[in-house]
Amino acid sequence: MTDLNKYRNIGIFAHVDAGKTTSTERILKLTGKIHKMGDTHDGESTTDFMEQEAERGITIQSAATTCFWKDHRLNIIDTPGHVDFTIEVYRSLKVLDGGIGVFCGSGGVEPQSETNWRYADESGVSRVIFVNKLDRMGANFYSVVDQVKKVLGATPLVMTLPIGIEEDFVGVVDVLSRQAYIWDDSGLPENYTVQDVPADMVDDVEAYREELIETAVEQNDELMMAYMEGEEPAMEDIKECIRIGTRDLAFFPTYCGSAYKNKGIQLVLDAVVDYLPSPTEVKPQPLTDAETGEPTGEVATVSADEPLRALAFKIMDDRFGALTFIRIYSGRMKKGDTILNSATGKTERIGRMVEMHANERNEIDSAQAGDIIAVVGMKNVQTGHTLCDPKHECTLEPMIFPEPVISIAVSPKDKGGSEKMGIAIGKMVAEDPSFQVETDEDSGETILKGMGELHLDIKVDILKRTYGVDLIVGQPQVAYRETITQAIEDSYTHKKQSGGSGQFGKIDYRIKPGEPNSGFTFKSTVVGGNVPKEFWPAVEKGFAGMMEHGVLAGFPTLDVEVELFDGGFHAVDSSAIAFEIAAKGAFRQSMPKAGAQLLEPIMKVDVFTPEDHVGDVIGDLNRRRGMIKDQQAGVTGVRIKGDVPLSEMFGYIGSLRTMTSGRGQFSMEFSHYAPCPNNVAEEVIAKAKEEKASK
Repeated sequence: MTDLNKYRNIGIFAHVDAGKTTSTERILKLTGKIHKMGDTHDGESTTDFMEQEAERGITIQSAATTCFWKDHRLNIIDTPGHVDFTIEVYRSLKVLDGGIGVFCGSGGVEPQSETNWRYADESGVSRVIFVNKLDRMGANFYSVVDQVKKVLGATPLVMTLPIGIEEDFVGVVDVLSRQAYIWDDSGLPENYTVQDVPADMVDDVEAYREELIETAVEQNDELMMAYMEGEEPAMEDIKECIRIGTRDLAFFPTYCGSAYKNKGIQLVLDAVVDYLPSPTEVKPQPLTDAETGEPTGEVATVSADEPLRALAFKIMDDRFGALTFIRIYSGRMKKGDTILNSATGKTERIGRMVEMHANERNEIDSAQAGDIIAVVGMKNVQTGHTLCDPKHECTLEPMIFPEPVISIAVSPKDKGGSEKMGIAIGKMVAEDPSFQVETDEDSGETILKGMGELHLDIKVDILKRTYGVDLIVGQPQVAYRETITQAIEDSYTHKKQSGGSGQFGKIDYRIKPGEPNSGFTFKSTVVGGNVPKEFWPAVEKGFAGMMEHGVLAGFPTLDVEVELFDGGFHAVDSSAIAFEIAAKGAFRQSMPKAGAQLLEPIMKVDVFTPEDHVGDVIGDLNRRRGMIKDQQAGVTGVRIKGDVPLSEMFGYIGSLRTMTSGRGQFSMEFSHYAPCPNNVAEEVIAKAKEEKASK
């Protein structure tokens, strides 16, 4: 297929449990891609192929698949709904041209749908809405439409109305064509009949139809004038207006049905073909300057005749090796081509190219602008890297990933596990940019960082099951620091006599608190040669070496200035070693006198909460010793910014979700170090002494 107008790159996204994966299954069945439909209820769906996904009945990583409907090629990505995996939704939206937002008929607009909606707005992705699960108790299509207006601040364009509710839900009315689609009880999607609108719904259908046409013709001034003069536009013209408005995010065509019961999916597929944009109709991806990241003003025009420009948006490791998912924006890619990775400056050769169907694959020889494909066995490509023609180097707008907010210390249960763990974690970090790993210099422990407790839970589970590494998981730790608060002047003499030449070094020095974030600074103002110049570096080395372990609890010491102003030496017994030992003794002698103090890391916290929970959230942050800096009200809620000590933020995501009925979110990053209150400092020091004694 080469006609780009017949391509649709779409994603399906929603709150956890609104029925995305089931909707994807039904689409695949309808398009003839699968013959037996699996259900998430039984852990058998096609796109949830990880063990952890089948067990928990949730989607963890986005899966890609390709199918055909009415001569159109649909590349579909099923994304996770859980907040800890938002990164998957975010990076999928980056490479899609359109989407289907699935909302639960009884749950309505839920927190994660808000987040995903916000991401889709930021990425400028056109969407159609599918209100699912209308066969459930408490389902109400009209109240969900209201919530879309109020909570998301969006304009739903109602295209279908439900016939019957809850267990009496039998079908839908297509408002535009005034036809009723009624399914029988066989549960098969193709068993429906087209009938006239039920008598009791005629008035409703007319009212919604009028509203639909009025909203649609606003996209075309001539049609609008004619309509105001009483002339109804032709069906084709109305559809064209809906297509333009959907593409420009002026409104979102809204459909209803029940994916589980197979009712109403065909009309959603028709909408994807009729109203969602093809790759050529969306704004082309901007190119950026590789050095500064600023836009260059150029774009990646979607055409097979342009130079190759593609974005690697996901890396997945499976039983066949590493797969790199790529969205091609312009140009062509063929097996055996050499391409340039503009992020690393290295070239790679394209080996096997495959078209993905969840975890199965079909080999292909070439792909072109508009395609979403996977390449097997690429070496140095990471998520967000641009792949391009070596003769036309360029960088596509990169992806920005949220910083991890929670960390745990892990170590392998047995000695042999550490190398295995290192290799496995390396692969997992390449797959998921919101998962990071570092080694704690102080304790030598491996620290895993992620987006939430569930995120890290699943990572530990994958390490155990997929890679066979059993881990001991520790408590999260805080990295404290130490400093001083007073300036003092002191003197220290080191002398040792033991037959032969001895050791002698005397130093007079001043120690005072340095500027914040200045670290350790040393200067010598000795005059008259009381401490010869060649020994000054030894004095500095002695002091600097002691800064690693403070006198209070053994944490690194920050922001200290040392000035050497006088001293004494012995012509025979003085040496660099003697002066270095003198400096070490001086540190131990003087630091406790200089008002040593414990510092704790303060985090810059940004909390998003619905308006009705602002008071609770602020009260809770105050209890956590937080300083509120700013509040900003938005369409869907309030953002609260503040500074909070890291030690008070463990387990915060859990309490935030409880306080805001699951709708709150937060992100945090390191800001600065600040003095610890006495009661906290005493606890930390006591604990450090205890640990030291036990070692």
